[in-house]
Amino acid sequence: MTTVTDSRPGTTSGRTIRIGTRASKLAMAQSGTIAAMLEAAGQPVELVPVSTPGDRSSAPIAEIGVGVFTSAVRDALLDGRVDVAVHSHKDLPTAAEPGIVLAAVPVREDPRDALVARDGLALGELPPGSTVGTGSPRRMTQLRALGLGLNVVPIRGNIDTRIGKVTSGELDAVVLARAGLSRVGRLGEITETLDPIQVLPAPAQGALAVETRVNDVDTEHLLQSIVDDEATRVAVTAERALLAALEAGCSAPVGALAEVVEDLTGEGAVIERLSLRGVAATGTEGDAVQILRASAIADKHEAEGLGRRLAAELLDLGAGALSR
Repeated sequence: MTTVTDSRPGTTSGRTIRIGTRASKLAMAQSGTIAAMLEAAGQPVELVPVSTPGDRSSAPIAEIGVGVFTSAVRDALLDGRVDVAVHSHKDLPTAAEPGIVLAAVPVREDPRDALVARDGLALGELPPGSTVGTGSPRRMTQLRALGLGLNVVPIRGNIDTRIGKVTSGELDAVVLARAGLSRVGRLGEITETLDPIQVLPAPAQGALAVETRVNDVDTEHLLQSIVDDEATRVAVTAERALLAALEAGCSAPVGALAEVVEDLTGEGAVIERLSLRGVAATGTEGDAVQILRASAIADKHEAEGLGRRLAAELLDLGAGALSR
């Protein structure tokens, strides 16, 4: 580890950048990818694990609320214990945090959900009545809407704990983010990667958010130049704008996936535009639950407006029940 020789605010030359992260295996792996990018550019770094309320609670995510996995790391950033905070982007509240800037969004991992099932089964091969675990109301509602007769139940725990419930026979399958399995080297245990037509991912799933203090301009510029990926940033901007406009938190039954795609102008020239698909459920269980879907396309610089426009369409369809 490099010795800190210059700790003046707003500088990076000659000092080690301290990266704050949750202490879980997945979070450390995620933050390690950012550390590796900075180290490859010649910047000394240090990972600083931070315990969060979400790590200390066994309650369902929907009960403990938005931001439980990010608040403590952000506090460490604001009080100067760390210089950079790395989060799973989908865990961040949609409202801006005073004193903090989103400095970079690196290249996104595959955003799709993945099934880990007994006997190597795919989703459609699970017999009716099979018990499938997930910690996400979004996944629960979409899985139930497929009409496969599955018993979808809520679970908590890290990746090892969840997959362990399948290997022990407690569950027939679990659904997890493919990106998380990739980051901890467990892609080989996936029995099916779910098509977004079946289950649309959470807004910003597979993406990381790299934050620093608003007054640490040098660190912000360093992260932008080394870590930031424009295509990923505009995609998650649209997805999270949809989530914010629906006034729904990170645990709400809302899915969104934006992609930079090629389109043609009226003159036949090829340009890049942003395509966004969204899904919202009017509840989490019961026969009255409706799955609402919409899609739209816009120029890349209109990412936030695209998200708000698609949210308005979902609200017109009945997604207003989310906020009641």
